[in-house]
Amino acid sequence: MRSKPVSSFQTFAFSLEAKTMVNSTVPYFILSTYIYVGSLKYLFFVLIALLYFSIVFVNTSLIVVICVNRSLHEPMYMFLCSLFVNELYGSTGLFPFLLLQILSDVHTVSAPLCFLQIFCLYTYGHVEFCNLAVMSYDRYLAVCYPLHYKSHMTDNKVVIFIVVIWLYSFVKFTITLCLTLRLTWCGKIINGLYCHNYLVVKLACSDTNLNNLFGLFGIVITVLVPLLPIFYSYMKILKVCFSGSRQMRRKAVSTCAPHLASLLNFSFGCLFEILQSRFDTTSVPSALRIFLSLYFLIIQPLLNPIMYGTQMSKIRHVLCYKMSL
Repeated sequence: MRSKPVSSFQTFAFSLEAKTMVNSTVPYFILSTYIYVGSLKYLFFVLIALLYFSIVFVNTSLIVVICVNRSLHEPMYMFLCSLFVNELYGSTGLFPFLLLQILSDVHTVSAPLCFLQIFCLYTYGHVEFCNLAVMSYDRYLAVCYPLHYKSHMTDNKVVIFIVVIWLYSFVKFTITLCLTLRLTWCGKIINGLYCHNYLVVKLACSDTNLNNLFGLFGIVITVLVPLLPIFYSYMKILKVCFSGSRQMRRKAVSTCAPHLASLLNFSFGCLFEILQSRFDTTSVPSALRIFLSLYFLIIQPLLNPIMYGTQMSKIRHVLCYKMSL
């Protein structure tokens, strides 16, 4: 890594910022976390492109498998289908942008594109968390009330749950984004690899008290609303497991293990991203910061389809049958 290109880029970035008039219609933002890697950028481009194509392939494959096989038209698999669609949605909000930035020498992003990316990535996170919460409730009904499961979780209820998840997430963050768009900005430099709402708000020179208040309220609602059904569901599942037979415990573990792994993985990625944006993490090595800031946007969309595809017996059997033809 050479220091000269980095310092010259920083000089260029700060000079652009100094010349910017205080204006609410900033034409573009500058992403400062990218480092000069020389010709290695082509290697990174190929690796990221392969990762993106892998995510698109595995998620699309499972969506098609669930949609075309009537044996998989059950509530659990419909929720999985919604989850896989969201993985495609979130990945598309990041990877094409990331690929362009890797090849670019000047890491700028237009303001409209920046706000579009913010909307995509934040709604992706909201939908993911809410989808996992509804799936935990579905597992609770399947484990604790197996005989009444189909009467409790009907096809109409599944559709309502999925529509509410997406609608709630989009409406909630639209309010947050509208509060951001009303601000006046004095700076252009975003300390990140991609556009982040809180980092953009920090660039404002107008009053941001309403944004900070609603942001904290939004974090509490985003975390609390999904966590309540998750905790309730798994407390009930654990109670049934400890009081039931060995076969019941084995069935509950095999059913809930992929969901728990996905939930913990996503929660870890989101937690670090929130902490990194709100607190000073300059003491953390830059390579580790970059990896962890992309963790929940890269690992989750790849982990979910692989994990559910291999662990869920019905999906695995359908995939094996299709491959044997």
